Amino acid sequence: MIKITFPDGSIREYNEGVTGLQIAESLSPQLAKEVLSCGVNGETVDLNYPITTDAKFVLYKWDDEEGKHTFWHTSAHLLAEALQDLYSGIQFGFGPAIENGFFYDVMPVNGEVIKEGDLPVIEKKMQELAAKKEPLVRRNVSKTDALKEFNAAGQTYKCEHIDQDLEDGTISTYTQGNFTDLCRGPHLLNTGIIKAIKLTSVSAAFWRGDAAREQMTRIYGITFPKKKLLDDYLVMLEEAKKRDHRKIGKEMELFMFSDVVGKGLPIWLPKGAGLRLRLQEFLRRIQSRYDYKEVICPPIGNKLLYVTSGHYAHYGKDSFQPIHTPEEGEEYFLKPMNCPHHCMIYKNTPRSYKDLPLRIAEFGTVCRYEQSGELHGLTRVRSFTQDDAHIFCRPDQVKDEFLRVMDIISIVFRAMNFTEFEAQISLRDPNDHEKYMGSDEIWDKAEAAIIEACQEKGLKAKIEYGEAAFYGPKLDFMVKDAIGRRWQLGTIQVDYNLPERFQLEYTGADNQKHRPVMVHRAPFGSMERFVAVLIEHTEGKFPLWLTPDQCAILPISEKFNDYANEVKNILAKYDVRAVVDDRNEKIGRKIRDNEMKRIPFMLIVGEKEVANGEVSVRKQGEGDKGAMKVEDFGKKIAEEVSEMINKW
Repeated sequence: MIKITFPDGSIREYNEGVTGLQIAESLSPQLAKEVLSCGVNGETVDLNYPITTDAKFVLYKWDDEEGKHTFWHTSAHLLAEALQDLYSGIQFGFGPAIENGFFYDVMPVNGEVIKEGDLPVIEKKMQELAAKKEPLVRRNVSKTDALKEFNAAGQTYKCEHIDQDLEDGTISTYTQGNFTDLCRGPHLLNTGIIKAIKLTSVSAAFWRGDAAREQMTRIYGITFPKKKLLDDYLVMLEEAKKRDHRKIGKEMELFMFSDVVGKGLPIWLPKGAGLRLRLQEFLRRIQSRYDYKEVICPPIGNKLLYVTSGHYAHYGKDSFQPIHTPEEGEEYFLKPMNCPHHCMIYKNTPRSYKDLPLRIAEFGTVCRYEQSGELHGLTRVRSFTQDDAHIFCRPDQVKDEFLRVMDIISIVFRAMNFTEFEAQISLRDPNDHEKYMGSDEIWDKAEAAIIEACQEKGLKAKIEYGEAAFYGPKLDFMVKDAIGRRWQLGTIQVDYNLPERFQLEYTGADNQKHRPVMVHRAPFGSMERFVAVLIEHTEGKFPLWLTPDQCAILPISEKFNDYANEVKNILAKYDVRAVVDDRNEKIGRKIRDNEMKRIPFMLIVGEKEVANGEVSVRKQGEGDKGAMKVEDFGKKIAEEVSEMINKW
C-alpha cells in the first residue's frame, strides 16, 4: 500500500500502481468524468500514470491551468494528426500548448502552402478524428529507436531535435490513431473529450526561432470541452478586436511605428508621451513616500559590465550586436538590463548595515533584439522602458521590503481599476538545490518571507515549485482585464547572484563584511506593455487624471472659434487639458468624432454660451449635462483630478 496526500492534507491508502483516474473514481464518479490530468509530487502526469510511491497528489480539471495545458497539448497533437492526413509528407517541428490554446510549426512539401482559407477544412478533419475517441498511448523509447522511427517517417526536424536536445532514457512518444509524436506529455486519455475546435490564424516562424534557419508555417488554434465555452471565447475575441491597443493607439494618436526608424521601436506621439509621463510622475510620487532614490544611467555599457553580470551569456543572442569603438578591443552594448548599472552605483560608496535598505529607482530604457515575427504593438518591442528599482538590503529585511513593494503594486493596480489580480510565488525545485545560487539557509528565509508577506496581505497566491530563477525566488502579479484576459504585469524578484558577481558588501554590526540581498521590482513591468494593457482594459477611456485630452471645445460655427480658444486658455489656468475642434463641420459630426477619440467631456459653445460666459457640457457616455460657467467647469475638473490623484 502507498499513502496519497491530497491538497487539503488528508491521506488515503491505495494499492501500489494506482492511477490518477482510479483515485478520482474512488472519490466520485462525476469527478472522474471531469478530471483531465493529475499532479504527482509536483509533476503533471497522465491520468493513467501508475503511482508507485507515497505521493502528494492533486487532480486537475478544466478550470485549472494544468488541466487546460493538458487539454491544449493533446489538441496540438490532434491538429498534427489532421495535417498528416491532409498534407502528404508534411514535416513537423514543435507543437506546444500556450497560454490560450496551442500552435504547431509545420513545413508542407511539394510547394504546398497552408493559408487562412484552409483552416475550416483542417478544423473539420480534427472534428472527425476527435469523434473517434482515439486513446493516446505513451511509449518510452531509446534514443536509437527514436531516431530510427522518425527517420523512417521522414521527419527531419524531429530527428534533429532528438539528436541535439534529448538524452537517452528520457525520450517518450505518444500515439493516437495513425499519428505518433515525440512528446513528454501529459495528455488526455483520449481525443473524444475535445468537443469544440477553432483554428485562429496562420503565421510564419523560423525553425528554433533562428532567423538563419528555415521559415515554417505556424498554425494557432484553441479548443474546449463544450461548444458554449467556444462561443463565449469567440465573443471575447470580437471584443478584444475592438480593444486592440494598436487600433486605439492610432485613433487616439498615442504612438506610432516606422520601418524607416526600425521595427519594434515605438515612437511616443505628444498625447501618448504626456500620458506616459503622467504615469511616471504618479509612480514617482508613490516611490518618494517609500524612500526611493531616483537615478539616471547611460543607455549603453561596456561589454565587460554585462560579462560580469552574466547578462552577456544569458542575453547575448537577444542583444543588439556590440558597438565597436575606434579604440582597439573596446566594445559596448545597448543596455539590455538596468540592474548591472545599479550594482555599480551601490559599489561606488562603502556601505554599512545602517545604510540598508538602499532603494534605487530608474525609468530605464533597455534594448533587446526580439525576432521580427514576435513583435506585437507595444506588448513586444525591441526598445522599452522599465519602471525599475533595485533594493539592496540585509537578509532579515527581505520580508519587510516585499511588503512595501506589494503595497506599491496594490496602489498602482487599484488606481488603474485592475480590481482582480493574483500572484504566483516561484520557489526552488525541492528535489534539486544544486542548480540554485546561495545557501539553503538564505533561500529558506527568502522563500518563507515571500509566502508570509502574501499571507499577511491576504493576497491570493499560487505556489509553483521549480519555477524560481537560479538567482532567487520571485513573486509575479497577474491582473485580469475588463474582458477576463490575464496579463502578467508587476514582479518582485530576490537575487543572490548579482551581489556575488559584483562582490557587493556591507559592514555588519559585527564589523565583518557581508553580502547584501538584491530585490528587483517593477510595478508596471514596462511602460510600453503597461500602457498597452491599460488601453485594452479601458478601451482607451482612461481615468480623467490620466487621459490625454480631458475635454474638446466644439464651436457651433466658425464665428465662435475665438471664444472657443478663450475657453481653452481659461481652462489651462486650472491645468485642464483641452483641444478646440474648429473644423468647418456640423456640430453633430464634431460630437461623434470626438466621442470616437474617447474624450471625457465635450464643451459646446454658441451664441448663448458666449453671451453668458458659459459652456454646454456633454459627458462621454452620459450625454447633455447642462450649461456651466467656464471657471466653474475648470474648478470642477481640477477638483475631480486632485481627488483622484490624492486618493492614492
